Amino acid sequence: MGALVRRSRALIDPRAIAEHDAAVARGESMYRDPASGLYVMTARALAERGYCCGNGCRHCPFPPDEQKRAGRPGS
Repeated sequence: MGALVRRSRALIDPRAIAEHDAAVARGESMYRDPASGLYVMTARALAERGYCCGNGCRHCPFPPDEQKRAGRPGS
């Protein structure tokens, strides 16, 4: 697996960042997005999967070149 990077948090709602960080601290793989109510995978869970799925995950920990190879939208 390539080096992991943290996606910019600039475009993520601060409430979602807080929920994400709390879920990671609790060892959970998902959290409920406070704005939409949908479940979102944490960066830790995505990294543990071991590959980029190319779906444009909010907390994708994989480098941009790997995301592009996987077919991430907008990459």
